[in-house]
Amino acid sequence: MFTIIACIGRSNELGKDGSLIWRLPSDMKFFRQTTTGHTIIMGRKTFDSLGGVLPNRHHVVITHADPELFPEEVEVVHSFAEVFTKYRDVEEDVFIIGGGEIYRLFFSYADRMLLTQVNEIYFNADTYFPEIDIRNWNVRDLQEIDEDGHHAVIREYTRK
Repeated sequence: MFTIIACIGRSNELGKDGSLIWRLPSDMKFFRQTTTGHTIIMGRKTFDSLGGVLPNRHHVVITHADPELFPEEVEVVHSFAEVFTKYRDVEEDVFIIGGGEIYRLFFSYADRMLLTQVNEIYFNADTYFPEIDIRNWNVRDLQEIDEDGHHAVIREYTRK
């Protein structure tokens, strides 16, 4: 099952210059607890932004880059079709962790989304999450966050 996990702003802002806009400790803890022990799928830029392999997760990177450029434990695939075919029927959660283009590729196929929605607009963003048609999703709030001067809600979206 494909599960998208992301932190977005009120206008679906994701990032700026290859970095996350918001780094909320509670959101980072939620991400760590939720994805540990699972497969995480990402693009090359997202992998580079991690600063290395995250512990206790199977990393899959979609890229045209040479697999030799990645640590041995990272599974490198060269197309969306390749990763989709391999992981679409897996019963456990397979987490899509970004970036913007990877979210767009998987958006129509995700069964679930875990979105930390920050109640702010970041006007200088250059990367955005796809537009969400709420009519296609059941939504429930999981956790409120009030920290570092930001208010956010972690929400679970399940496809209708």
